[in-house]
Amino acid sequence: MATTPIPVDTGDVSAAPGELELIRQFVNSAELDPDIDELSDLEALRRWLRRRRLIGSRDQLVDGDLQRATTVREALRDLLEHRDGGPDGAALRVLNDVPDGALMRIAFDRDGLPRLRPAAAGLDAAFAELFAIIERASIEGTWQRLRVCADHGCRWAFYDNSKNRSRSWCNMAVCGNRAKAREYRRRRRDGE
Repeated sequence: MATTPIPVDTGDVSAAPGELELIRQFVNSAELDPDIDELSDLEALRRWLRRRRLIGSRDQLVDGDLQRATTVREALRDLLEHRDGGPDGAALRVLNDVPDGALMRIAFDRDGLPRLRPAAAGLDAAFAELFAIIERASIEGTWQRLRVCADHGCRWAFYDNSKNRSRSWCNMAVCGNRAKAREYRRRRRDGE
């Protein structure tokens, strides 16, 4: 069984606090522009999960796990992107089917304190950890600040640390300026 999951420090100003950063990293394991996927094969998925302590060294991944992982990743991206206007039904179905294998149980640590631990192994253990992080972040109020860039060519997950929770782009200098330039060109074209 994996030990407590740890986020990998990226030095990114859009990083989410604490363990919620793992969710942001999972969603961002596929970069749409350019087309780069950190989870390109089963071994890459295993390394990604091990590095973040989401699976143990003895946990095995099996055929189909790569497809399951990328499907859940994209469902989470869709959920974050459409959360304000109501999440996509297909994304909700994918995410609601995951917990069937990603069960948690109470285990007592060395100090006698109860902790939620995955009851499964492999990818289901990783999903259990990730979903537990989302649930805790929801209670803490940080889950609601995890968003997806409004630039549809980007869709990068970022943590909205703005005071009024209204940030739309992962990076104002790139995606924000690109969107504003498109809008400016559209207004000029429509005005002529």
